[in-house]
Amino acid sequence: MSPFYAGIDLGPRSSWLCVVDADGRKQLNRKTRNDPQRILSLLKPYGPRLQAVVESTFNWYWIVDLLQDHEIGVRG
Repeated sequence: MSPFYAGIDLGPRSSWLCVVDADGRKQLNRKTRNDPQRILSLLKPYGPRLQAVVESTFNWYWIVDLLQDHEIGVRG
């Protein structure tokens, strides 16, 4: 099964989430509030094949912990 890749631009109140497939086709491109359950519900369809990167200048710990706790790989 092909992987998916997520880029998350984490802001203080909301974030942009973008998910692409292995061929670079956008599967998701959306701004959402920084609510853990909302973020997880948007990423859930991509399952354990999802690898994520997070861009943030501060306060990134909570989202990295959230993703890792739900078996979403996070790359630096």
